[in-house]
Amino acid sequence: MSSELEISTERVQKFIDELEAQKTILSKCTELFTTLTNHFSSLQNSLSQKSQSLDSIFISLSSTSSQTLESLSLRESSIPDRESAATAHIESQKESALAEFRNPKTSTQLSESLKSLSRRMDSTGLIKFIVSKRKESVSLRPEISNALSEAVDPPRLVLEAVDDFVSQKIAKTGGLTDKRWACGMLVQALFPEATWKEKKGKRPEFAKSTGERAGKVVEKWKGQSDGEGEGVGAVEAVMFLQMVVGFELKERFEEAFLRKLVVDFASRRRDMAKLADALGFGDKIGDIIDELIKNGKEIEAVYFATEAGLTERFSPVSLLKSYLRNSKKNATNVLKNGNYTGAAKEESNNMELNSIKAIIKCVEDHKLESEFSVDALRKRATQLEKVRADRKKSSSATGKPQNKRGRNSGSGRSSGPPAFHPAKAAKFSNAYPPFSRRNPAPSAQHSPAARYSGPYNYGGQNVFEGPTPYASAYGVPHTQSPAAVTQQHYSHPVDNMGAYGGQTSYAAYDYGSAAPAAYQPSSYTQ
Repeated sequence: MSSELEISTERVQKFIDELEAQKTILSKCTELFTTLTNHFSSLQNSLSQKSQSLDSIFISLSSTSSQTLESLSLRESSIPDRESAATAHIESQKESALAEFRNPKTSTQLSESLKSLSRRMDSTGLIKFIVSKRKESVSLRPEISNALSEAVDPPRLVLEAVDDFVSQKIAKTGGLTDKRWACGMLVQALFPEATWKEKKGKRPEFAKSTGERAGKVVEKWKGQSDGEGEGVGAVEAVMFLQMVVGFELKERFEEAFLRKLVVDFASRRRDMAKLADALGFGDKIGDIIDELIKNGKEIEAVYFATEAGLTERFSPVSLLKSYLRNSKKNATNVLKNGNYTGAAKEESNNMELNSIKAIIKCVEDHKLESEFSVDALRKRATQLEKVRADRKKSSSATGKPQNKRGRNSGSGRSSGPPAFHPAKAAKFSNAYPPFSRRNPAPSAQHSPAARYSGPYNYGGQNVFEGPTPYASAYGVPHTQSPAAVTQQHYSHPVDNMGAYGGQTSYAAYDYGSAAPAAYQPSSYTQ
């Protein structure tokens, strides 16, 4: 009986195992069915969405095509009228040009002269006339734009002027600076900023032959710049890129070359920022801005970021603060490296003043007054300008001979030697005997340390401060100025001190023998 029970148990266990296997298969089938159901549902939803999208696109295309067909129909119907108007305009310009050739008029009015030269398509005469009126550039600029509209073919007129300039530059003829400026005025008038980012149909129209000639001119221009020529400056680089944008010649040049021009001459902030955007650098504008920041050109970076719409990535306020910190640091380094000399002080002040002006201009251009206050910078700029004006005033005063007054104005006595000697004596020379040989009672000589121990305010102290610097000769302490150092250790009779412009005349005293060897008089002229 026990063996029979054991056999039946094995059969039951085998049956149970089979059931478990069937259960596993059913579970997998159920899971697979669920997955397939979800997948097909997803496909159905996706197809439904795509079908709806295609329907909307089809409706949009139908609407656009109908509008386009209607526009083409209107343009086709207007062709005869436009053709008649163009013919009449060309005939009018032709008659005006022929009249100018038959009866040339010499008008004194600026606008009429420009229009006359434009009608005759006289590029050479137009450049000469613009150069002759360079002092009237403010009123000249708008008149050039109006005059170009009188020309039969404005793009060809401007192109001939630029071609002539490039040829003369290659030949290294004179007067290129004025001609470069005049050509820049013409190119700017033909392709104003408003047209740089416009589509092809909205830019000034030009013939295909004119475009091909423009390509040859700019390639020749580039070849001259890459060769042994003098290269290009900022103004010329802007004009070159304006020609590339205006005549749609970007494809003729490598992008690296155009990008290098933009970065190298980014100092023309407004123009280069707009041209960089018009050249279509796209995402690479960010790389250009990074390069500008790396080179310490944060102000230029602000213009580029604003024009390209990247102010969230490159915060203008942060860039301005960084530029201000770096400019202060550079000015301080110039001062330290120059050992705080007068020349170093002047260079440091000029560097700081130029930086402050650039920041203020940038803030005003981009309307950042609410985010970046410039009140303190304006006050600092006023201080630096006053220091520079005082320095120029003092240098102009010391540059003149101090003995310019009459010969007898330095002494109240009617006899004795003349009160003044030639100006050469003021150059610290030994042309005359020392003071001690002519006057038996010299004052006690101070040591160099005592004479130079007084503080000197480099910020705004003038070389001449009237009679006060000489008060130490009479026992009154004061802050010494450089001009007073070499004279104050002499003892002068009061009645021998004549006044000239609030200063004391020293007659024939030998500055050269009195000045210590450690003091270099070249820093302060007498």
